[in-house]
This record gives sequence, C-alpha cells and structure tokens, in this order.
Amino acid sequence: MSAGYEVAVRAEAELGEGPTWDARSGRLLWIDILGARIHTFDPVSGRRTVRTTPQHVGAVKPRAGGGLVLNLRDGVGLLDADDSFRWLHHEPVPGRRANDAAVAPDGSLWAGTMRYDEAPGGGSLSRFTGDGSVDLVLDDVAVSNGTGWSPDGSLMYYIDSPTRRIDVLDHADGRVGGRRPFVEIEDGAGFPDGLTVDADGCVWVALWDGSAVRRYTPAGELDRVIELPVPRVTACAFAGPDLTDLYITTARVGLTSPLPLSGSLLVVPGAGKGLVQPAFAG
Repeated sequence: MSAGYEVAVRAEAELGEGPTWDARSGRLLWIDILGARIHTFDPVSGRRTVRTTPQHVGAVKPRAGGGLVLNLRDGVGLLDADDSFRWLHHEPVPGRRANDAAVAPDGSLWAGTMRYDEAPGGGSLSRFTGDGSVDLVLDDVAVSNGTGWSPDGSLMYYIDSPTRRIDVLDHADGRVGGRRPFVEIEDGAGFPDGLTVDADGCVWVALWDGSAVRRYTPAGELDRVIELPVPRVTACAFAGPDLTDLYITTARVGLTSPLPLSGSLLVVPGAGKGLVQPAFAG
C-alpha cells in the first residue's frame, strides 16, 4: 500500500538526515551531514532556519534543559540555549565521522560513528549520559544507522546499513543483549538507513537507493510501503503537535543526475501515530 507525500521543504541537502520533533519549540530539527548544517522547520508557520556547524554533524537532538546535543565528527557536543558550545566528549579519530543517533527512554544518547570510506569495523555505537560518561555498546560496525526503542523500552532496533538488516536487541537499564535479525531487506530494494518506532510498536525504515519508506509490524511483517520520487531516502520521524505526520529526509550525494526533490524534506500527513521522544538528559 502506498500513501501520498507532500514537500515540506524544497532543499538541496547533500545528505539530509535525522528528522526529530522538538516538542518544546514546536519545530522539526533535521540536518545536512556533509553540508554541516542544522535545519529547523515550523509546520504551523512554515518558518525555517539554517545554521552551520564547524564540522560534519551526524545528528542533533533536543536537551531536557534547553539547547541541543550534537553528534559531531570529533565527538559529542552541547549547544546551550545562549548558543555557547562545549564538548561533552571529545575524541577525534582520523577518517571517522559521526552518523545517526537517538535518545533512549532513560534520556541517554546512543550515538553512532562510521569511517568516511565505510570500511567494515570502522564504526561503533556508544551510549552517552549527561555527566559525560560513555559506554561502548557495539563495535565492529560499518555504517551505524537507525536506532529506536519499542513503546515499553524492552527492545531496541538497530541498523548497520551494509548488513541489509534491521536487528533487534533486548534492552534494560541502559544495556542491550541478544542481538538477532528482525527484518532483512531483499536485494534490489535498497539499504536500510534511519528508522522510527510508532505507538503501535511498528518499525518504519527509510531505504537508501530504495525510493521508499516501509513499515514492519512488531512481528517483522511488511504491512505498508510509501513510495517516494527520490532514490536516496535517509530517515523518517513522526512530528507535529499530534505526532501524526511522518517527515522524511532525503539525499543527493553521489547522484550524477539528482532528481528535482533529492535533498528535500518530505512529509506524509496523517501517516500514523508516533511516540513521544525523550530529550537528552544533559
């Protein structure tokens, strides 16, 4: 089954990613990783803002006390409400950059990395808390991507894109285990990228080079496909005051002939019902 999309923001992002609803400000946050830009979009007024970051930014999330947490090339940083910046964890690694990140039910940030050349084993997934402590969750990762939790927090879904899988892990008290395949994306359908979990526990996944977003039931059954007019679909998230509109980021990087909407922010109104996403507790 397909559903119609609308253009929320016509843009030419190199690598649009990470849509996140900021309930405090009533704005959608999204980024251009390789363009080093943080975008905001107010769906009520249509107002947009763009700010640059000093280095490639893999993800940006709201903080519980105001401001933002940024998964940057050289570590995780905090942007305060007055626009002052400080590092929470600074760990530059030559050839490595930040990628997708998500905030867990307990307010910790689970931030991924990858090598620019996407070499196997060059990336990781780590858990950060507001006091700056960090725990390595997964290593031997190529392209750390979509991460999300079931409505009750007992399961964590995770994507290392080249595996063509969405994996599921048991989650409790900030720890995970029992990693196993949840869904495998068939050849020719693209690679799984960003994901979000809805209020019914279904997993929505963006398909890079797949021109679509798919929804899978908690049992791993495909029950919905949203076809899109761009090949490189990167991430999706529910946003808006009622969390019913699905916002979708796209990319144009690597395309010799980008399509007109490649790099734009798309939206499917009334696509479903999202979960309230916690802010970073730091």
